[in-house]
Amino acid sequence: MMKQIFGRRKASKTAGKECGGRTFNQLLSGSGFADLSGQLPILSSTGDIYGNGNRTGFQDSRINDTLFSSNFRLLPSFKDVPNTEKQNLLIKKLNMCCTLFDFEDAAKNIKEKEIKTLMLLEIDEYVRTANAKFPEIIVEAITKMISVNLFRTLISPPREKKVLQAFDLEEDEPLMDPAWPHLYHVYELLLTFVQSPENDAKLAKKYIDHSFILRLLELFDSEDARERDRLKTVLHRIYGKFMVYRPFIRKAINNIFYQFIYETEKHNGIAELLEIFGSIINGFALPLKEEHKLFLGRTLIPLHKPRCTSMYHRQLSYCITQFVEKDCKLADTVIRGLIKYWPITNSTKEVLFLGELEEVLDATQPAEFQKCMVPLSHQIAHCLNSSHFQVAERVLFFWNNIHFENFVKQNSKVILPIILPALEKNINGHWNQVVQSLSLNVRKLLSDRDPQMFTECLRKYEEDKGREKEFKLKQELAWKRLDEIASAKVTSGEAVLVSPTLPRQPSFL
Repeated sequence: MMKQIFGRRKASKTAGKECGGRTFNQLLSGSGFADLSGQLPILSSTGDIYGNGNRTGFQDSRINDTLFSSNFRLLPSFKDVPNTEKQNLLIKKLNMCCTLFDFEDAAKNIKEKEIKTLMLLEIDEYVRTANAKFPEIIVEAITKMISVNLFRTLISPPREKKVLQAFDLEEDEPLMDPAWPHLYHVYELLLTFVQSPENDAKLAKKYIDHSFILRLLELFDSEDARERDRLKTVLHRIYGKFMVYRPFIRKAINNIFYQFIYETEKHNGIAELLEIFGSIINGFALPLKEEHKLFLGRTLIPLHKPRCTSMYHRQLSYCITQFVEKDCKLADTVIRGLIKYWPITNSTKEVLFLGELEEVLDATQPAEFQKCMVPLSHQIAHCLNSSHFQVAERVLFFWNNIHFENFVKQNSKVILPIILPALEKNINGHWNQVVQSLSLNVRKLLSDRDPQMFTECLRKYEEDKGREKEFKLKQELAWKRLDEIASAKVTSGEAVLVSPTLPRQPSFL
């Protein structure tokens, strides 16, 4: 059986000749090394055998070990061979690097792993120092080797039930892929290859195509933050080099966001993808295209909805602010969108929203502020009366912002009647002393800014408070009367009829 395996391909005497017009597989089969579908196995961490990236039948591990020991050997360095042989040697090294190892077992194939790492470093140096355009056969070989090593099915370990409820991964230990030290060198090679001036973009497009980009995007769901960080850099470079792919990349990332928002609410790479988009938005030309405005309204703003917003909020806030700085007319859309998705019971998330709101207000013009100041003032008043002291404290700090304070001063006739009752309620009844003290400071600031308006609003507040007190007293008397009637007739078994019906009254505060 060993003879059958090793007898299929023999070393060719023409291995030292130049590639000429031969194809990639012809070169491999005649170079003294097996092609990707030939004698060298590609072992996954599950023990399955791969050839050309496709799963085949499982073979005896003893045969696999024999194959490794007899074929996976260190090849000469590039500096030790003539220039005419370097391209053939590169193909051989790339072919050998298509072999995958089980990194779950650190004691397995130690020598072979070291050889592969050394070859990846040599290939990276070769690509980095190249001084001539890469021929198609090299471009194909490099992208094929990278695809074999990187593109794999990501398997997430089971999480505790609390994660399914809160998706709070910040408290969990970061997961480290045992294969990362190896994958790192593959990513470095991909980055070097994409950035190389000798890599012709028109030729590389045949192999770094839509399918290649989509599979790269799938890897953003990796549990290992180190891999996601490298992917972020690689995808950014691809976006910069291959201009024709820019709309496709934006659309593909958008689809990932849609699936995350409306279906799964689970993805490990949302922060990294938003970071890429932050850089893309920064380069948008003015006036903004309708496509970009739709992305803001249909994707970025709804990204505030998922429960795990805190995992990527910093990057999301940056993207949102970039849009407002690019086009100030979008401020109204953004502020109303924040109010629409404002958290109801998640105080931590509310604090994040308030921080983002303040950043957006810093980039908002007076005309745009006036469009949304009424719903915004009601939301601020609601936060002022929050029973969670951090939420109330954070919104009171808005008055330290000169930009926001000027908005309030310029529109005090509209804002003050909405804000003042909330401040008075804090001063008279909030449980936290710091919130009470800050509310007093803001109250004094408003009073000093416009004494006449403040006095008028305070008088109206006192009137409304008196009417509400009177209404509550009438309500209590009505319920007391109902109770007396019911008690008097409880022994008779008669139905209790009450007339007239009390009218429903709105709250005054």
